[in-house]
Amino acid sequence: MTESLFGHFLVPSDGSEGSIQAAQLAFRMARTFGTRVTLLYVIDRLVLEELTRFSERREPEVRRELEETGRHFLAYLEELARQEGVEIHVAIREGEPHQEIVAVADELSVDLIVMGHVGRRGPRRILIGSVTERVIEFAHCPVLVVKNYARR
Repeated sequence: MTESLFGHFLVPSDGSEGSIQAAQLAFRMARTFGTRVTLLYVIDRLVLEELTRFSERREPEVRRELEETGRHFLAYLEELARQEGVEIHVAIREGEPHQEIVAVADELSVDLIVMGHVGRRGPRRILIGSVTERVIEFAHCPVLVVKNYARR
């Protein structure tokens, strides 16, 4: 038996439809290639700061809520993976999403990052750029971008 080209996928997910579609494709590919999969949810530090600034809640409370949201979402994806017969590992990190995705990919020596793409429009796109574009730019491994085919 030959060794698989892909031994480990990283699938960063933010709860969007595009990230769910990317995860589903990654699970099917993992089943086919016998690949390990790590799901990653990143608590966006900028979102945490903004939610804290414009609410009466303190940062630890907001962080707990964001982490709980991430855990629920990862549990949903774990169930989808189980249905495909794929064993996965999960991780939650906090920081700038593209930096955390690249860091985890490096730490785990993944062979492929599989992620969704949600296009941004207007000034936010110009000022910030997309997480996907930044991951493509800085990752030290191939990145498979799954277009959100539900949007039309």
